[in-house]
Parts: sequence; C-alpha cells; structure tokens
Amino acid sequence: MSKERARRRAERTAVLEREKAARARKVARRNGRRALVRKLTPQRRGSGRLYRRSRSQRAGIIAIPVAAAALIWFLVPDIALRIVLIALIVLVLPAVVVVVLGRR
Repeated sequence: MSKERARRRAERTAVLEREKAARARKVARRNGRRALVRKLTPQRRGSGRLYRRSRSQRAGIIAIPVAAAALIWFLVPDIALRIVLIALIVLVLPAVVVVVLGRR
C-alpha cells in the first residue's frame, strides 16, 4: 500500500513540476515580449503635457482673431476684401503666436 501511495505521489509531483515548468516558460515568453515592446517603443521626453500654454493664453489665441474677424466683417464693406483679410488672419496667426508667446 505505501509503495502505491509513493508512486501516486511521485506521479502528482511530476505532473506539478511539468505544469510549473510550463508556467515558467509562459512567464518568460511574456516578459521577453514585454521587454521587446518596451525596447521598440519610443520613450517620451519632457513633462508629458502636449499643449504648454496657459488657459488665458489659449483664450487669447482664440478671442483676438475672432474679434479681429468680427471687426473686419462689420467695418469693411467689400465681401472679397473681408474674405481675404480673414484668410490673412488665419494664415498669419501661427507665426504671431510663436513670436509673441514664444515656443517654450
């Protein structure tokens, strides 16, 4: 009887060892994949903020051109000249923002 129990215990431990080895191989493969993905993905540099302007600066970037466009719309009588001036505001705005507020 004890020989039978010892044989069954040996079988159980062998099965457990095989399962343990399979889990270890699976974990090693997963860790290898994670390390490869971590190595291939570009690292972020900086503070992580995409847009570095304050709320008031962003409001000014929007409000001033809209106010200028409204003034142009009400003060300039010719429709073609209105459209050209508003298009000029839209085209020049990024350069003005960089010059006035800086790149950071």
